[in-house]
Amino acid sequence: MEAKFALVIVLVCVAVQVAYYAPHAEAAITCSQLQSGLAPCLGFLQGRALVPQCCAGVRSMANAARSPLDRRAACQCLQSAAKTFKGINFGNVAALPAKCGVRLPFKISPTTDCSRVG
Repeated sequence: MEAKFALVIVLVCVAVQVAYYAPHAEAAITCSQLQSGLAPCLGFLQGRALVPQCCAGVRSMANAARSPLDRRAACQCLQSAAKTFKGINFGNVAALPAKCGVRLPFKISPTTDCSRVG
């Protein structure tokens, strides 16, 4: 369960960064949705094989995070989750969007400044 949550957080931050810091605005996507959609990616983020369900989740989350607010919120959610789990290969996190054929306007990394994600 912890590994799934960490993977979802990292993937969401890498694949989709939602606007968490925007005042008086709400993101269309929630942390819970991100975690659920990206749960199949956990194995890959921990060094195992990439499964098709993971890429389906990555594409779905990328499509759901359409606005800068959504992308910043996703980023924040993923970074928070990544801090709570061990065993995540951040090289795999960074490679995930390309492996799934998704192009993101930002780098998926625990050092990404989510407030600057557009």
